[in-house]
Amino acid sequence: MDRSAAEIARRIGLAREGSTSALDELLEAYRNYVRLLASTSLRRDLRAKADPSDVVQETLLKAHQHFHEFRGTTEREWIAWVRQILVRTLANFHRAFAVQGRAVARERSLESELERSSEMLGRLALAPGPSPSKEAQRRELGVLVADALAQLEDADREVVVLRNFEDLGWAEIAERMERTPDAARMHWARALRRIAGLLGKEAS
Repeated sequence: MDRSAAEIARRIGLAREGSTSALDELLEAYRNYVRLLASTSLRRDLRAKADPSDVVQETLLKAHQHFHEFRGTTEREWIAWVRQILVRTLANFHRAFAVQGRAVARERSLESELERSSEMLGRLALAPGPSPSKEAQRRELGVLVADALAQLEDADREVVVLRNFEDLGWAEIAERMERTPDAARMHWARALRRIAGLLGKEAS
């Protein structure tokens, strides 16, 4: 699927006209984005009980079932709508596995966490490297970064998530990755360069 902003808008229009294939392709194009937000927003103590992949699948299924309720036409409106579905899905998982706190407060907290993770994705796009093309700049950069992260080796992706999304210090990151703090820091720098390189390819 062509990932240009114009093509995404066209797919949204086709899906609204009843094209199941356009909707399926649209949902699949944002799987990496939804997966990263889900995995970084699901509480660590629940990850052994609830697989982030289940959260992703449930979110995309609900987006498919309720697409007729979506009123937007742009990528930004689309991902904002999908994020709201993800918030409710995460709240349901938290409610099912750890009943505590009011549902409304929990959803607001999750919404704030998802917004933070989405903003962090955008900041990662500013890592040193080739500047995105004008077409890429019209895309939501967080989505492009999520796709780039999905292409990294597991260890590369892990060090970026631990540092940039979980805000862990180098000592804790080193312990989790079984290496020295300096080695973890160098690994993280290399991973950021790989992300920048992948974004550069997207821009070309």
